[in-house]
Amino acid sequence: MASSPSTANSPAAVSLGRGLDLRSPVMLASGTVSYGEELSGLCDLGRIGGLVTKAISPEPRIGNPPQRIAETSCGMINAIGLANVGLDRFVTDKVPFLQKLDTRVIVNIAGRSIDDYCQVVERLDRLEGIAAYELNLSCPNVKGECMIMGVSPDATREIVSTLRAITGRHLMVKLTPNVTSISTIALAAEEAGADSVSLINTVVGMAVDYRTRKPLLKNVTGGLSGPAIKPIALAKVWEVANAVKIPVVGMGGIASFEDAMEFLLVGASAIQIGTMNFVYPDIGEKIAIAIEEYFSRPTAPAFRDYVGSLLVDS
Repeated sequence: MASSPSTANSPAAVSLGRGLDLRSPVMLASGTVSYGEELSGLCDLGRIGGLVTKAISPEPRIGNPPQRIAETSCGMINAIGLANVGLDRFVTDKVPFLQKLDTRVIVNIAGRSIDDYCQVVERLDRLEGIAAYELNLSCPNVKGECMIMGVSPDATREIVSTLRAITGRHLMVKLTPNVTSISTIALAAEEAGADSVSLINTVVGMAVDYRTRKPLLKNVTGGLSGPAIKPIALAKVWEVANAVKIPVVGMGGIASFEDAMEFLLVGASAIQIGTMNFVYPDIGEKIAIAIEEYFSRPTAPAFRDYVGSLLVDS
């Protein structure tokens, strides 16, 4: 079993609190790298800060019926529906590989009820090699379920406080942009004991074919991701970073070193790369190396001083 990844001598190392120390601020986002094994031959996972697994629920899920992915301008739209192998197979088939990785492993969790989340956390808390849980309260292509919790401050507060009481591991709450005030949800998560928040999840969208007069997705609507949503994501990260005191993990359309630096500048302490993993499987490694090289320069600011240092005219 791999020991905890070292952050020594890394100029871009960052601590998100409660044991989630990253050698690099670059993580790979849930749903885009499955459970890590599929990507391990294409990307040096030891160069990144962490890997967020595909969502895990107590029971296996087949997800929504196809067609459930469609390409759009500057991105993609999906309605996968949180398909996953379920808790039992995750523990027996996936965790042994994840425990060998020389990077932080964050398990994304989804469910139909608070009890579902508790069941997964209580089981995984017995295992080594897991650094944190990312609570998926914001999937826009599953009817009801986790999305209901992610749009309500009270529901967010209830699930986070419940999980906080049963685990000592880092709790990261994944936020949806499909709300009136994302900072209100972030503050509720912080008040309830979240250690960090990650944002944004996908934006509700749809794609149609005018010739057939039909939607491209069986689900009709889905979650838009990729470069098309980057300006939205930057604005939401900026808003939340100025509202909460806990670390913010930014994501949404990151496709380059420059994109990653922009998210850090507006207040993200770390970032996640999602859709672009499908295009360039080693993009996480390349961006992590570029960030490390940037902050290794003698004239570069300290990483902690750069985060959130956007200059705004008063």
